[in-house]
Amino acid sequence: MNNFSAGSKIVLSVLALLALMAFLAVEFQKEDVKLKWYDQKLEAANLAKTAIDYLKEFRLQKGVFIDAINDPNETALIGQDITPITTDRGNIEAKLTATNPNFAAVLVEMLKKAGLEKNDVVAISFTGSLPGLNIAVHAAIQTLDLKPIIITSVGASNWGANDPYYTWLDMEKLLYDARIFKNTSVAASIGGGLDRGRGLSPEGRQLIVDAIERNKVDFINEEYLEKSIQRRMEIYDQHRKKSKIKAFINVGGGIASMGSTENSQFVPSGLTMSLPMMNYPMRGVLIKMAEENIPVIHLLNINQLAKKYGLPISPTPLPMPGEGEVFIQKRYSVILTSAVTLFLTVAIALVFFMERKRHRLGTEQIPIQRKTNLDEI
Repeated sequence: MNNFSAGSKIVLSVLALLALMAFLAVEFQKEDVKLKWYDQKLEAANLAKTAIDYLKEFRLQKGVFIDAINDPNETALIGQDITPITTDRGNIEAKLTATNPNFAAVLVEMLKKAGLEKNDVVAISFTGSLPGLNIAVHAAIQTLDLKPIIITSVGASNWGANDPYYTWLDMEKLLYDARIFKNTSVAASIGGGLDRGRGLSPEGRQLIVDAIERNKVDFINEEYLEKSIQRRMEIYDQHRKKSKIKAFINVGGGIASMGSTENSQFVPSGLTMSLPMMNYPMRGVLIKMAEENIPVIHLLNINQLAKKYGLPISPTPLPMPGEGEVFIQKRYSVILTSAVTLFLTVAIALVFFMERKRHRLGTEQIPIQRKTNLDEI
């Protein structure tokens, strides 16, 4: 029996070695797998890059200085720290992260997961704070042949589209005139406090009004925030005509969309199919849409979203379209994993039956030996 025990240890050691080798083979032979909607994601990312490149070239032709320290990829999508139309504090790392054209692929995935199909109507709320994400939304919407209804809050936080003479509305109009994008905002507000620029100087508010007027966009300028929210709902309702709104996309933390700054802690970033019932301080457009069972895509906490979808934080250089785990992921080879599993199963089964046979033979030999000893006596 001692030899048998020693043999068992050897067998177990061999099996352990085989299992380790199998694990290493499977682990180091992962395959690049294209994720769902890969072609549409890549198309949207390429379109976003085309838009970004066009705006950069436009700024360079105008002789506008691009700060290579604050905008290391020289996208021309990073504004200044403080200008007359700067409404809130902003995080420059998030602004840099949002310039990645592959965010358009993230939007494609969210919209497809929300169940949207060609010609579906999407209500959209932009601010001037994240022009990179606004471009990503445009690119995804256009790639999927959706019908957007866009309302913009022109004011911007630090490092956003806060040049009074180059607001988000100006960028959007340039891309529309160049036939890169097929849609523009149908209405706009000043943004900031009360959605009317509270906290800005009179000069700053007037500069935003000038931007709205030169871009020929309907001006939302209600006396109270509640009325501004209601006016937005009316505009979405008018422009949807007989179609249903199938999704609502909110970029940034615009007060008319959120209703209250406190609501930000209750609304997760990314795609939300339904919000929990709560006593919100004030119901902004986002919450009103969610209450109508409309899927909501809330684009805030940009670095968190980037990590979730495998995109880098404030990347340098700017990634090319198609780079990131939102497109391709390393996954185990199904064929190799199946083959290794089958091999180990057979090996373990073989050892089991051999050990069982040895054990049976050993128990059968014991009585025979005892009988022989008795005969000798």
